[in-house]
Amino acid sequence: MPNRNRGCFVPLRLRGMTMFARSVEMLSSALLPTTAMLLWLAPGAADADDPALTWVDAQTLTVEGKGWAGTESLYDRLPAKAKGVVRDGVWELSRHSAGLCVRFQTTAATIHVKWEVTGELAMPHMPASGVSGVDLYAKTDTGWRFVGNGRPSGPANQASFGPGAAPELCLYLPLYNHTQSVQIGVPEGETIAAAPVRGKPVVFYGTSITQGGCASRPGMAYTNIVGRKLNVPIINLGFSGNGLSEPEMADLLAELDASAYVLDPLWNMSPAMVRERIAPFVRTLRAAHPETPILLAEDCTIWGNVPTEKGALLREIHGQLERDGVANLFFVSAEGMMGPDDEGTVDGCHPTDLGFMHQAEVFVAALRPVLGL
Repeated sequence: MPNRNRGCFVPLRLRGMTMFARSVEMLSSALLPTTAMLLWLAPGAADADDPALTWVDAQTLTVEGKGWAGTESLYDRLPAKAKGVVRDGVWELSRHSAGLCVRFQTTAATIHVKWEVTGELAMPHMPASGVSGVDLYAKTDTGWRFVGNGRPSGPANQASFGPGAAPELCLYLPLYNHTQSVQIGVPEGETIAAAPVRGKPVVFYGTSITQGGCASRPGMAYTNIVGRKLNVPIINLGFSGNGLSEPEMADLLAELDASAYVLDPLWNMSPAMVRERIAPFVRTLRAAHPETPILLAEDCTIWGNVPTEKGALLREIHGQLERDGVANLFFVSAEGMMGPDDEGTVDGCHPTDLGFMHQAEVFVAALRPVLGL
């Protein structure tokens, strides 16, 4: 079980701020632009209860990555009606806020965040910063830029960031925990408002890899990287160990009005499941959405083993579906998904941040022409 009583560095105070924070401020002013700097404060140093801060509930801003409005909890990924329809394992994982983000605009140069989670903070092979942390990104003239990570210390957490002036900010939520609440605070007198809603989302369905295991922080899940690279909304329907392509999941995905579907469940499926379930899954989506692009992704592996047994089966299924007249169907090869060497995973399966960067490059290249970008 992860240890909740993790050790932490407690720096000395110096005139209202930590010596460490003062050092970061000096370094940032000399070397880095303020639009991408984290105002890194020790737990409690943000003074989140300061009456000079104005707090807003994140649900009043733009919560992106939800496919359904009728969820039991705001940051759930499946609708309440799915409970008892999908398997219990899928339902429990759907309570995790993987892929959800809060987009907003503000005049404030300093942002404060409070968030609450209800599950274990970390896993043996994935740090608390990814399982239960939050990531802030700022939009710039050249794309999205990392500001900083809010690291959890318990169920209730807070962090402060210094993005400087930015036209828009995006806060990614925890990948493997149930997020109960999120609040964003700005100094009194500053404004904060919802960012404009973007177009149709790309919907990803898959496994623990799709959900984000084992990114060091939420922004490094490959689906989130793809969303930033293409500047499109993403719905993450990855379910750790439970991407089995059941008919009920196909029916749920078919309810979503997507710009494209990416199906990446092979890691969790047996060869028999691939033979039996992939084609019917595709046909369910195609019946509901005759023109929406559908991308079939084969399982990525280290050691250059492409295609795997299941990957070869998927290639056959893709070819047969095309011969049967299923239009706008695309195949994503696993070539290059783990990069030029074998250093991109934690355990030979789950990507590190390096592996996710390589994987995202492949999906960006596949999606860009499909989406006309």
